[in-house]
This record gives sequence, C-alpha cells and structure tokens, in this order.
Amino acid sequence: MKKLTLMMVALLISVAASAQFEQGKKYVGASLTGLNLSYSGSEKGHLGVMAKGGYLLSDNLMATGWASYETQTDISDALTVGAGGRYYIIQNGLFLGAGVTFKHAEDYNDFMPTVQVGYAFFLNGSVTVEPEIYYEQSFKNHKDFSKIGFRIGLGIYL
Repeated sequence: MKKLTLMMVALLISVAASAQFEQGKKYVGASLTGLNLSYSGSEKGHLGVMAKGGYLLSDNLMATGWASYETQTDISDALTVGAGGRYYIIQNGLFLGAGVTFKHAEDYNDFMPTVQVGYAFFLNGSVTVEPEIYYEQSFKNHKDFSKIGFRIGLGIYL
C-alpha cells in the first residue's frame, strides 16, 4: 500500500509540473547571483540581481529575456541585458538554456554567449525555486571576464 501511495504522489507531482511547460504559458522570475559563488579572473567579490521573463513558444521550449545589475569589488559595476532560450529536457523541471548577454560597465562593453543548466523546483502549481549553474564566455579578455557561477531564483509560471 505504501508503494502504491508513493507512486501515485510521484505521478501527480510530475503531471502538475508538466502542465507548467505547455505552449502559451508566461514566466517571470528574479534571481540572486554572486556571494562568491561565481568566478572570473577579474573579480574578487561579486553580487548581482537579475529579473527574467519568458514565453513558452511550444511545449518545453521557452524564449527568455533578462536584465541584471552586478556590483563587483575589483572592477566597475555592470548592467546587462540578454535574450535566449530554455529547453525543459524532462517534464519534472530540469532545463538547459543558452543565449547572448550584452554587458555594459564604465570601462568596457562585451557581448557574451551564455549557457545554463538548472532545475525548477515547484513549491506549488506555479511558483518555483530555480537553482542554476551558468557560464558566460567573454570576447573581451577570455581569462579575465569569462565567468562560471551559481545563481538561485524564484519563478512564477502564469
């Protein structure tokens, strides 16, 4: 009986999660990055906030856009805007993302391709906690401005 109940709960959770990745759904989110959870050759301390939005073009495929502000200890603060996509590879929330980011700081500008892998943990039918690992490739100076890091955010699927 315990196994049957556990299987039913798992089935209901997966059905509820898969309903959120249907064509036509909208997404809004915000995330926090830094707190020394990212690394690049040019910065020692980093804190960033990001606002995100998205629209599911088809089941499991989302177009995304974002804007962020980053404060850094060793280089000037930066504003970024970006666009990309996110693909949910399995219905329980695991996703891959890719896009391009334009970063503007006082002393440099950079276009940076970016990739992410993350997971959407559903707290209820529409609110998620979304940890993700990301990599940004700089064309300005690869070893100083390319970055790998971790961010965590909240998302709402409407």
